[in-house]
Amino acid sequence: MAGNKSYTIVEYFGGDDGYRCGYCKNEKGNFSHGMWSHTMTVQDYQDLIDRGWRRSGKYVYKPIMNKTCCPQYTIRCHALKFQPSKSHKKILKKISKFISKEELPKGQEDGEPMDSVCEEAGPREPSLVCHPEVKCTDIADIQKEIAECPTITEVQKEAADAAPTSSETPRNDVASLPDGRTAPAAPKPGMGVDPNRPPCRKAKDLRKERRLQKEQMRQNADGVPSIVTPTSPTPTQINQPKTLEDFIDESLADNASHCLEVRLVPVSFEDPQFTASYQQSVALYACYQMAIHGDDASECSESEFRRFLCDSPLEAESSPDGPEMGYGSFHQQYWVDGRIVAVGVIDILPTCVSSVYLYYHPEFASLSLGSYSALREISFTRQLQKQSPKLCYYYLGFYIHSCPKMRYKGQYRPSDLLCPETYIWVPIERCIPQLDNTRYARLCQDPDAGDARVLTDVGRAMVLYRRTVMPYVAYSRKRKGSSDETEVQQYAGLVGQDCAERILLYRA
Repeated sequence: MAGNKSYTIVEYFGGDDGYRCGYCKNEKGNFSHGMWSHTMTVQDYQDLIDRGWRRSGKYVYKPIMNKTCCPQYTIRCHALKFQPSKSHKKILKKISKFISKEELPKGQEDGEPMDSVCEEAGPREPSLVCHPEVKCTDIADIQKEIAECPTITEVQKEAADAAPTSSETPRNDVASLPDGRTAPAAPKPGMGVDPNRPPCRKAKDLRKERRLQKEQMRQNADGVPSIVTPTSPTPTQINQPKTLEDFIDESLADNASHCLEVRLVPVSFEDPQFTASYQQSVALYACYQMAIHGDDASECSESEFRRFLCDSPLEAESSPDGPEMGYGSFHQQYWVDGRIVAVGVIDILPTCVSSVYLYYHPEFASLSLGSYSALREISFTRQLQKQSPKLCYYYLGFYIHSCPKMRYKGQYRPSDLLCPETYIWVPIERCIPQLDNTRYARLCQDPDAGDARVLTDVGRAMVLYRRTVMPYVAYSRKRKGSSDETEVQQYAGLVGQDCAERILLYRA
């Protein structure tokens, strides 16, 4: 990952005040902790979402699970083990009919959610929550000063010396098959009557190969990147069960009436593709918000779009063993016949692709684009895993069992829910019976399990005070009589030991 010169800088806010819930419409029943993130590394955000945090623009929040009216459980799908269900296959067939025959289904598909995966968080406006000394224009200067400060190495060494000698258990990579089993040997292909001839191939496989070759030739000609479906199966794979990629590829027929293309664009105003499609994306977002969510025009202005879906705290990073496009925030654009019809906002992180939001043209609501985009993002995650082996999960945001229209996220299996007390991942099949009985549940049923990454010594939490990095114990000595220890203790407990010892908590 990109070096030790990048730091996460946050301001923490408590969760004492309730606000309106977007699910049960309770005016004061939604409670969450919040942080404004001026800048954040992808590893820090990965660790935070693995403790139940979630970003909305630059605002990062964590529901107070035993207090909020509609508990929100972080959910992740094992992308490598995913197999599309019957309902998923029906959605892909709808897309196929639309592309090949211009058949647009009438009405909304039963069970298709109208809400996108990103939920209302709380205050996100910088002028309401941020100190002027840490405005975005100062971040680069602060980062530079931190990197050049001669005492930083000593501070980090001091913190390291005081750290426990045991190391964190490494994350387990997902195997290609469940339970650690190895894939069975594929049956040998038939050789035909003449053993000197090549293996027989189905016509549809040949069509797939020709279509892939055409797509690659088109990319080489115009230089426009697009997300290409992985190569077609080899003869030894023909008798294997169909993969998600097979179903997606079959939905993109040859000689179709419409041309569907998926492009991955980094969220950066320095990127020419992002700026070229920016106004079209703004218009699409406003159209979606007003038609689907009933927003007023003032609630989906260009400034709102930019703040909500373009302003990301994540620093673009790259790694030798990471994906080719690097880590950070991206817009996955769905183009039909030269215009954008849907955009999926995603974060590419060290071990996952995290879905942030989806908006689409209301004209295509009957195509179940929410589910279709999730299938494409799972396929994309599998594609990235070939470049970066540990990047093998697809995060769908929050699973809200108490809200029936949000239960659709549990259909992407195998999947896990995050226990809100132990931060252990639990298979969703074991969680459903508990959530049927109560809104809030400790999902991990091991009574002896606890939070393994809790920070016991608040003095080790790192703070940024007057452009200087120091552990909280040093800060408290400088600020004699400081009364914020309870707040910092709460913050450190929520972010966990690893983040508390890396993230810089701003102190005025």
